[in-house]
Amino acid sequence: MGIKKYKPTSPGLRTRKTSDFSEVTKNKPEKTLTKSLRRSGGRNNQGKITMRRRGGGSKRKYRVVDFKRDKFDKEAEVLAIEYDPNRNARLALVKYPDEEKRYIIWPAKLKVKDKIISASESRTSIKPGNSMKLKYVPMGTLIHNIELNPGRGAVLVRSAGSWAQLMAKEKGMAQIRLASGEVRLVKEQCRATVGQVGLGEYSSFSKGKAGKNRWAGKRPKVRGVAMNPVDHPHGGGEGKAGQGNPHPVSPWGQPAKGGKTRRKKRSDKYIIKKRTKGGRRSRK
Repeated sequence: MGIKKYKPTSPGLRTRKTSDFSEVTKNKPEKTLTKSLRRSGGRNNQGKITMRRRGGGSKRKYRVVDFKRDKFDKEAEVLAIEYDPNRNARLALVKYPDEEKRYIIWPAKLKVKDKIISASESRTSIKPGNSMKLKYVPMGTLIHNIELNPGRGAVLVRSAGSWAQLMAKEKGMAQIRLASGEVRLVKEQCRATVGQVGLGEYSSFSKGKAGKNRWAGKRPKVRGVAMNPVDHPHGGGEGKAGQGNPHPVSPWGQPAKGGKTRRKKRSDKYIIKKRTKGGRRSRK
């Protein structure tokens, strides 16, 4: 893994930094694990835009990822590490003794021909890629792919370079410190995978030009102050006028630019410490 820099032969390449893809060992996806992916362009069934700034982009195939890791106590071999256009993390293609193949999120330091296992009701070796319940994970271990509901599949800590840490266990609950600095309770019966998600250099990548966003299906974002009053609460005024509003809002009056949007949720009781503003730096 490394960062590839480009000679500034054009303005778009001057600041561009991408992966050198040295970790990727297979170019084409496993056909049995792909699905077609239709896009809506941000429109609903009436053709009306319900999500702004979406549209276009390169055609993709969706890779079916195993977030549940429910093939228990069977050792799988890593066949390849692949690129996934649908997420910033890489995927690892693994094969089980019964010849079934699955994709998992690629943990850092997991290599081709390594063996991984998902333990059902016991502790397994603490090495990247192994999965087990939080009740069996030692304190201080770095983890990713964390479930919030037992058996529902991983929803936390899945992006490139991310990791969480198991801080404590008490009364059937585990305390997890997330990348944002938030500490929250998760049931000990929930599963997690050992290690940090691979491609920790992702935060250092730079797109270099607007066209890369268009390839990803993202359209331009227009500032509210550049609009007319009929289009946005910040719009209008003579010349380069500011927003005027001491409490910046969205076109529909919701707080914007850092305003708190989280309402009372039942899950608030599981948050021991709220997230810090800057979060934590990624571990390399």
